[in-house]
Amino acid sequence: MGRRVSYFFPLALTLVFLAAAATVANAMYNVESYGAKADGRTDSSAAFLKAWDAVCALNRPATILVPRGEFLLRNVLFHGEKCGNRNGITFQISGTLLAPSDYNVIGHSDAWIKFNRVTALSIIGGTLDAQGSSLWKCKNGKGGCPEGSTTLAIYDSDNVAIMGLTSQNSQKFHILIKGTRNAKLQGVKISAPEDSPNTDGIHVQSSSGVTITNSNIGTGDDCISIGPGTTNLLVQSIACGPGHGISIGSLGWSANEAGVENVKVRNVQFTGTENGVRIKTWARPSNGYVRNVLFQRATMVDVHNPIIIDQNYCPHNENCPHQSSGIKISGITFEDIHGTSATEVGVELQCSKSRPCSGITVDDVKLTYNGRPAQASCTNAACPRIFSRY
Repeated sequence: MGRRVSYFFPLALTLVFLAAAATVANAMYNVESYGAKADGRTDSSAAFLKAWDAVCALNRPATILVPRGEFLLRNVLFHGEKCGNRNGITFQISGTLLAPSDYNVIGHSDAWIKFNRVTALSIIGGTLDAQGSSLWKCKNGKGGCPEGSTTLAIYDSDNVAIMGLTSQNSQKFHILIKGTRNAKLQGVKISAPEDSPNTDGIHVQSSSGVTITNSNIGTGDDCISIGPGTTNLLVQSIACGPGHGISIGSLGWSANEAGVENVKVRNVQFTGTENGVRIKTWARPSNGYVRNVLFQRATMVDVHNPIIIDQNYCPHNENCPHQSSGIKISGITFEDIHGTSATEVGVELQCSKSRPCSGITVDDVKLTYNGRPAQASCTNAACPRIFSRY
């Protein structure tokens, strides 16, 4: 029960097929032909941008090839609005993209590798290593550090595929999908230590039609976090741990924030995580909402908060003390969730006093603590009958 689930074996054949198809059908542009050096020391940022400009000048599918080796990159921005190629651009990565070891080089920017307004982009294989350990040490110590940079950010784009990619040691978020339509993330592997701050695995916000499947995520924050404006999201076949679980939120910081709806989270194993499935909102006035959400077929292995709705989020009692969350939570289903809780309370529904939760369904949920049934704690929501109230 405690063994970590792996989903990569079927994907390997898929990646081999995709790489072979790209080689046959697409024009290939090797970054080394533009001056990139696979020595892990030479700044190859300009070479990658030159390769991008070359494929953008085409009017047919093209592939940027990153061969084996380590390629050092500073912050790079791939502009889609300046790219005339809408027929499909593929980054086929066999090697490792390496950030500078000095966290100040990229740590003051929002993203290390950023794509903006791209169409029909695929990123296949490879490793992104942001070398974030020195920044984590700074954040966990004396302070005065930069906020840190997201490793891979996709902004305002359409039809994006990220397959077989490994992201490790991110300074901040590993992968950010924002303002994007129709993105597919499959076979992603994300790793950072449990004590690395703010290293969310995948964050989705203001996006629709995103799927995240067959992936292994272990990090210091949420394995997957779901921000405002996210609709029609599917998360399926995920191994999460360490980390803070899969979270909708935090939501409701601003009064006119967009809502979250039509989210399905299926077939997930949580191992030793702080939370399992969670909805988290600020205790502040807001017109936002969370509705039509399904959490289905989840296995909990020694999870501190297997099922939690927290509408009283107000760290350090700053900017929201004694307030009530305005986020309306409705139509939430927890179904077929089993395993072990690391705390006595396995189901915690702490809903807003001004806008109580409605339409909460708990079906076939069996959680134990120290060999006995776990408890439920509920405020402004009906406790599941299958649990005794804490």
